[in-house]
Amino acid sequence: MEFTSAAQKFITAYKQDTSASLKLIDFYLVYIMLSGIFQFIYMIIAGSFPYNAFLSGFISTVGSFVLAVNLRIQTNAQNKDLFTTISPERAFADFVVCSLLLHFFCVNFLG
Repeated sequence: MEFTSAAQKFITAYKQDTSASLKLIDFYLVYIMLSGIFQFIYMIIAGSFPYNAFLSGFISTVGSFVLAVNLRIQTNAQNKDLFTTISPERAFADFVVCSLLLHFFCVNFLG
């Protein structure tokens, strides 16, 4: 009973207080997390024969998740006092550049 009321309060507050851009980033975070979980489950079920392929894909999902969390923290309006010199556009540009570097190294790791 207490859990359902707490969950309803959380969902209501999330819908009212969270901006659309942060909701989009949250959706991306859930997608990346599920992708990593499915990769790990597939590796357990099917085996890890091309181990470099699994490592590259899993490192890509973990790295993308970390970069997206960083983007969410920097673009959150409640954290403006912590990131006074970083605009949301700069944070997104940093996210894109770092994502490109991450995926470049992951593709190179494939061999």
